[in-house]
Amino acid sequence: MGIVLIWCLAVILIRWITSKRRGAISYDSSDQTALYIRMLGDVRVRSRAGFETERRGSHPYIDFRIFHSNSEIEVSVSARNVRRLLSFQRYLRSSRFFRGITAPNSSNILDDDYNGQAKCMLEKVGNWNFDIFLFDRLTNGNSLVSLTFHLFNLHGLIEHFQLDTMKLRRFLVMVQEDYHSQNPYHNAVHAADVTQAMHCYLKEPKLSKSLTPWDVLLSLIAAATHDLDHPGVNQPFLIKTNHYLATLYKNTSVLENHHWRSAVGLLRESGLFAHMSLENRQLMESQIGDLILATDISQQNEYLSMFRSHLDRGDLCLENANHRHFILQMALKCADICNPCRTWELSKQWSEKVTEEFFHQGDIEKKYHLGVSPLCDRQTETIANIQIGFMTYLVEPLFGEWARFSNTRLSQTMLGHLGLNKASWKGVQREQCGSGDDADPAFEEMDSDILPQEPRLS
Repeated sequence: MGIVLIWCLAVILIRWITSKRRGAISYDSSDQTALYIRMLGDVRVRSRAGFETERRGSHPYIDFRIFHSNSEIEVSVSARNVRRLLSFQRYLRSSRFFRGITAPNSSNILDDDYNGQAKCMLEKVGNWNFDIFLFDRLTNGNSLVSLTFHLFNLHGLIEHFQLDTMKLRRFLVMVQEDYHSQNPYHNAVHAADVTQAMHCYLKEPKLSKSLTPWDVLLSLIAAATHDLDHPGVNQPFLIKTNHYLATLYKNTSVLENHHWRSAVGLLRESGLFAHMSLENRQLMESQIGDLILATDISQQNEYLSMFRSHLDRGDLCLENANHRHFILQMALKCADICNPCRTWELSKQWSEKVTEEFFHQGDIEKKYHLGVSPLCDRQTETIANIQIGFMTYLVEPLFGEWARFSNTRLSQTMLGHLGLNKASWKGVQREQCGSGDDADPAFEEMDSDILPQEPRLS
C-alpha cells in the first residue's frame, strides 16, 4: 500500500513539474508553437522528472553515420533515433553566473583595461565602421550579450517596458549560448553584427521619428535571434537528409521557422515579458516571427518586388503600423546581408567565414555521397566568384532600393563600400584567372577618396 501511494505521489509530482515547463504548455495543445516548444524540453526539469536529458536549446543534431555507405555500420533512421545534443556543462556555467558564483581561475573575467575598451567602443555603437570582431575579443566572446543589453538601455526599452535587468541578461545569455560557436559564420558574432546594423538603421531619420518603442523592441529581439540555433548547413541539406525540422515545417522556411520558434521558447523560459498581458505576448511572438521569416533568402524576390512597388507608387506611410512593420522586415533583411557593405577589412573576414561554412557542408556532402550543393564545392568555387555573384544578384538590388527609401549618408556609404568591395573581389578574380575579361571598368575607376564618410554619431 505504501509503495502504491509513493508511486502515485511521484506521478502527480512529475505531471506538476512538466506542466510548469516553458509556460505550462499542455500536451493536447494544437498550437504549432506550443508543439515545437514542448519538443524542446528543459534539461533541468526533464532530468529531475526522470526523462532522457536534452540540452536546453534544440540543436538539430545530424547523425551523419546514417549516410555512410559502409554496410558494416547499421544505424536506424527512424525518428526515435534522432537526438539533439546536450550541453549540460553550459547550463552549469549559466546557473553559476546567475547565482553569482565564479569558477576558480576563470578566464572569463576581463581586466579593467579590456572592460574599459569595450565600454569605449559601445559609445560609438552607432558607427557603421564598428568592428564587431574586436568588440567580441574585448568582451571575451560575449559580444551579443554586451551589445544587445547596451542597446536595450540606450533605446530606453528597459525603463519603458519595466524589464527586470536580471531576466533580460539571462535571456540574452541563453540566446548567445544557443548559437553554435563552431559555426564559422552563423554564430553569435554574426547575430551581434546584425543587431548593430539594425541599430544603425533604426537611427535613420525616416525611421527614428516614426518608430515606437514596441517597434524598436521587436527589431532588436528579432535581430539578436534571427539565426538562433543555426546548424551550420542550409535548408536543401536538411531536406535531402530527411531531417526532422524539414518534416516539421513541410520543407518551407525550415531554418527561419526554427530560429523563430527557438526564440519564442527562450522568451517564455526567461519570463522576460511575463508581466505583460497574454495578448501582448502573443502579438510579440507573432511579429518577431514575421521579421525573422523575412530573412529567408529564397523569398528575396517577393519582398524586393513589394518594396520596389511601394517605392514606385510612393505610398509608404510610416504612421501606418503595417507599413512600419514591412519596413522593419526590409531593414532586417538588409542587416542580415550587409557584410559586403562594410569596410573591406570587415567584409573580407565575413566573406571568408561564410565560404568556409559553405565548403564544410560540401565536404560532408561529398563524404556521404549526398550531391554537393551549389557554392559548396571547394574544388570548383572560390571566395571571389561567390562574393561577386552574391553582390550582383542579391546585395546590390536590395541596397539600391533601400537607398531609394532612405537616401542618407549611411546609405551612400554602404553603396560606396559595396562598389569598392566588388571591385576588390574582381581584382582577386583576375589574379586567379590570369585574365581581365571579367573586369567591370565602372568599378575599376572608383577611387576610395570619393567614398562618403558617415558622421561619427553614437
